[in-house]
Amino acid sequence: MAVSSDYGAFMEKFILPPLPTTSPAQLPLNRLTFAVKDIFDMDGYVSGFGNPDWLKTHSAATSTAPAVLAMLNAGATCIGRTAMDEMAYSINGENIHYGTPLNPCAPDRVPGGSSSGSAVAVSAKLADFSLGTDTGGSVRVPGSYCGIFGFRPSHGIVSTEGVIPMAQTFDTVGWFSRDPGTLNHVGKILLGLPNEKLVHPNKVLIAEDCFKLLSIPTTRVTKVVATSIEKLFGGDILQSINLGDIIESKVPSLKHFMQNDITENKEFSIKSLVALSTSMRLLQRFEFKKNHGEWVTTVKPNLGPGISERVFDALNTSEQDIGPFDSIKTQLQEALSSLLGENGIIVFPTVPGPPPKLQTETTSLETFRARAFSLLSIAGVSGFCQVTIPLGKYEDLPVSVSMLANHGSDGFLLNLVETIYDTLKEQVSIAEKVNY
Repeated sequence: MAVSSDYGAFMEKFILPPLPTTSPAQLPLNRLTFAVKDIFDMDGYVSGFGNPDWLKTHSAATSTAPAVLAMLNAGATCIGRTAMDEMAYSINGENIHYGTPLNPCAPDRVPGGSSSGSAVAVSAKLADFSLGTDTGGSVRVPGSYCGIFGFRPSHGIVSTEGVIPMAQTFDTVGWFSRDPGTLNHVGKILLGLPNEKLVHPNKVLIAEDCFKLLSIPTTRVTKVVATSIEKLFGGDILQSINLGDIIESKVPSLKHFMQNDITENKEFSIKSLVALSTSMRLLQRFEFKKNHGEWVTTVKPNLGPGISERVFDALNTSEQDIGPFDSIKTQLQEALSSLLGENGIIVFPTVPGPPPKLQTETTSLETFRARAFSLLSIAGVSGFCQVTIPLGKYEDLPVSVSMLANHGSDGFLLNLVETIYDTLKEQVSIAEKVNY
C-alpha cells in the first residue's frame, strides 16, 4: 500500500544540492526541487528499473545522466528517485513489487506509467518538477491521469545518455510540472534553447476523428481549446481535420498492417492509427528484446501481471515482424510536416478517457489500451513533440488535451502553452459551471 506521506512516489529520498556556483540566485531553476525516475544513472545509485531482480543484478552508476546534471547545473535540488512500472513496460502505473503510487487527483484510479512516481511527486506538490521517460506514452499518460503538464520532446533532441533504454527508436527524456512556466524553463535547459518570444501559430488543427475516441463529451475539450485560440489569435487559424484519413492516404506503407486488422467489436476505431500503433508496438518489442532479452532469459526475473505477458511477446518477436517501419516513419513525418507547416499544431486527446480504476483486470483494459496507443503512436512514430495540458475535471476525474508540433518546434510549443494556459483555465472554469 502506498505510504501516505509521500504518496508512494519515491523509491529513495535524499537531498542532492545544485552544483556550487558563485551566484546561485541567477540560475534559472534556483530554489526549485525535482525528482528523477528510477531509470536515470546517478553517480553512486543503482537504477532499479522498477524490478527487484534488476536492482539485485546491477551495480551503482559511476556517472550521472546529462539530463539530471543539466538540472543540477541550472540550480535545482534533487530530492529523490521515483517509482516506475517494471522495465518501463506499462502505461498503467501499477507495480506488484513496490506498490502503486497514489494518484493525488483521483485516489481510486491508477496514476499512469511508466513514469508513475515522477508524475505523482509533482501532482502531490512534493517536487516542483520531475524527469521521466516516454517511449510509448510514459510521460504523456501519467501527466494526463495526474492532472499536470507532461512534455515529450522531439525524438533525439534531449540526450538519453545514462538512461536505461527501452526501445531506442522511440525513447525520449520527458518532464512534468504543475505550471506552464516551470515546464518551459526546464524545457529550455534540456533543449539548450534561448529565451525567445512567442511565435503565433498560423494554424490550429482539431483532429475531430480522434476526439470520437474520447469517453467524455468531446465539446468539454474542443470548445475550451477553440474558444481560447479564437480569443488570443482569432478564429481564422482554426480548422477541423480528419487525421486518420490524412494518414491513411499519405502513409501507404501502413497497408502492411491494415490488411490483417479484423475488428472484433463494433466500437469506433481509426484504422490508420490502429495500424500505426501496431507497427510501433512491434518494433518496440523487437528493440526491447535486443536490449534486455539476454538478461530476462538468464535471470528469469519475477514480473507482474501484464508485464510478464508483454515481455514474453517481446522475446518471441523476430526482425521479420517489424515490417516496413522505416517507410512508415518517413511517410508519416512528411505527411505531418506538410500538414503543420512551420508553426502549426494538431490538437487531439492525450488518452481516450479518465484513468482506469485501480486493479482493473488486464483483459478489460485492452480496448482502452488499444485506443490509447492509437493516439499515443502519432508522436511515437513521427518523433514530433507533444505536450499534455490539464483541463480541470469532468465528473470529478482529470481531463487533458494534447498538442503536437513539428519535429524541432519544441520551443515554439512550450511558449505557446505558457501563453494560452490562463485563457484555457478561464474557459475550463466556464465549462465546469455550465457542464458542457
